[in-house]
Amino acid sequence: MLHIVLHEPEMPANTGNIGRTCVATGAVLHLIEPMGFLLNEKMVKRAGLDYWDKLDVRTYINFEDFLEKNHNPRLYMATTKSKQTYVDVDYSKEEDVYLMFGKESAGIPEEILLDYKETAIRIPMLDHIRSLNLSNSVAIVAYEVLRQQGFEHFQKQGQLHEYEW
Repeated sequence: MLHIVLHEPEMPANTGNIGRTCVATGAVLHLIEPMGFLLNEKMVKRAGLDYWDKLDVRTYINFEDFLEKNHNPRLYMATTKSKQTYVDVDYSKEEDVYLMFGKESAGIPEEILLDYKETAIRIPMLDHIRSLNLSNSVAIVAYEVLRQQGFEHFQKQGQLHEYEW
C-alpha cells in the first residue's frame, strides 16, 4: 500500500490536491501537525473536489506520534538535498511504501533528514529552481512507485464516453 506523509503542510489547496491523488491511487494520507489550516476549510475540500469523503486521512500531533502509531515504518524522505533520485530506488518489492514530504516553505527539517540519509530521495530539476510545487512532487513520486509495482489493482484501459476505441 502507498502512504503519503505530509510533515506540517501549510497550504490547504496543495493538501486538497494531494488528497485527490491519494484517492485516485488508493493511498493513505498522513498529516503531521501543526498544519497551516484546518481540515474542514473550504480550500482543502474544493481542491479535493467530491473525493474528500473517500479519502483515508490520518492526523498526528507530531512526527514522533506518527512514528509510534505506524510502528517506525521505512520512510522515503523527499528532499532537494538528497544525493539519490526517486528513480534510483526499487519500490517494486515493498508491500508498504511511505513517502514523506515537508512543508511548502522549508521542506523536511534537517534534524529529521539526518536519520534517513539512505532513504532520502529527490526529484531532479535545474539548479536555479528551489523546488517544485508540493502536490506535483507527490504525484511524480507516487506514480513512479505505482509504475514500478506494475499498476496493480488499476483499470487496464480507459473508455470513451460516447464512442469506442
